[in-house]
Amino acid sequence: MKTNKVIVGAIAASMLSLSLGSLAPAVAAGETVQISASSAEAKAGEQFEVKVSLADVPKTGIQGLDFAVTYNNKIVTIDKITVGEIADTKAASNDQTSSLLPTFDVSIQNSEGYSSVIWSTAVEDSSYWINKDGVVCTIQGTVSSSAKEGDSSEITLTGVKRETFVGSGETNSVINAGYSDGDKAVKYTVKATAGKVTVPSDKNDDPDVKVTLRGDANCDGSVSLADAIIIMQSIANPSAFGLTGTNEKHITAEGQANADVVGGTSGKGGDGVTNLDALQIQKFMLNLVTEL
Repeated sequence: MKTNKVIVGAIAASMLSLSLGSLAPAVAAGETVQISASSAEAKAGEQFEVKVSLADVPKTGIQGLDFAVTYNNKIVTIDKITVGEIADTKAASNDQTSSLLPTFDVSIQNSEGYSSVIWSTAVEDSSYWINKDGVVCTIQGTVSSSAKEGDSSEITLTGVKRETFVGSGETNSVINAGYSDGDKAVKYTVKATAGKVTVPSDKNDDPDVKVTLRGDANCDGSVSLADAIIIMQSIANPSAFGLTGTNEKHITAEGQANADVVGGTSGKGGDGVTNLDALQIQKFMLNLVTEL
């Protein structure tokens, strides 16, 4: 285990060109690592969660990784970034330098729409490195209370702003991932895919979508408590159960049209799907109202 990790600008004796910058140019490994951000939906003032994942992690493993996250800070801000499963390798407990430079380190600068993530260890045992595909970190943030329906912010993964290596005078533009091999830093090529946070619309505006059965939010041909449940799920967790949700049972445009049973100028809907629609369906099931 190495114990002389330098904090400022380098990961010292190994010349690991990964985290804060290296002392010299690195050797290319000839392999490509994929890094990607997931997408999410959240309403104005609500929280969102985006996963940053690695794929095609080489068998050699990753001893150090650094990247930046950029975003539109008028639409979203980041509250915290936490370590993911594949980066929770317990390296810190075997790294005597982790008290000086944490294995997982984050800097959040919402005023600039910029955050950086660094994962590195001086431990030479590769079993403590990142050595499998999966989530490397989770980003949790908040959508601005002034954001409007349809607004979105890309969650872009890019290189950390610093010198390419100490004294180069050149600005880094790449995501760094690799390992030390003796006195050389070996770097992988990294390909990044952006994610997006979108403020969803509560209302389906497609004029071609017609009501087939009032209250039938899940479009199974009947009205039941399940319809109230899918309405509440689509509101509480739009990224999974909203119009473009990832869950196979997410609400559809037809389901939203059917679900809009109360409110609006007529009292029979027209103001979009809300929890009041779910409540009205429950009242209908309990015979507290006779029609939807």
